Amino acid sequence: MINTLNSFVFKYIRFVEMVGVLMRIFSFSLVSWMGSESPFLFVWAFNTADAVILSWCSILKKDSAYTLLNVFWIMVGVVGMIRASQISAIAVKSVAEQFLVQITALFT
Repeated sequence: MINTLNSFVFKYIRFVEMVGVLMRIFSFSLVSWMGSESPFLFVWAFNTADAVILSWCSILKKDSAYTLLNVFWIMVGVVGMIRASQISAIAVKSVAEQFLVQITALFT
């Protein structure tokens, strides 16, 4: 399955990268135009999705600089979505702990 997806993305990599770049331009333009009225959770989710697309392309192209940059944007996006959704730090910690418990249970 993943090999099929990788082949598809690699075959159309210029198009896929352009979609990711246009998504990023759109998300930052939305914040610039709307300011504090912008839908921050949507913007962060959209921006994180484009970072995933661009990371995937840069990994396939073996471009370590852009891979690092876009993986960084994924991490920033996750933090942005957490902050925009106004989830408390305690709730995030609880979810992370439950996630680790479930992962540990898979391997024991």
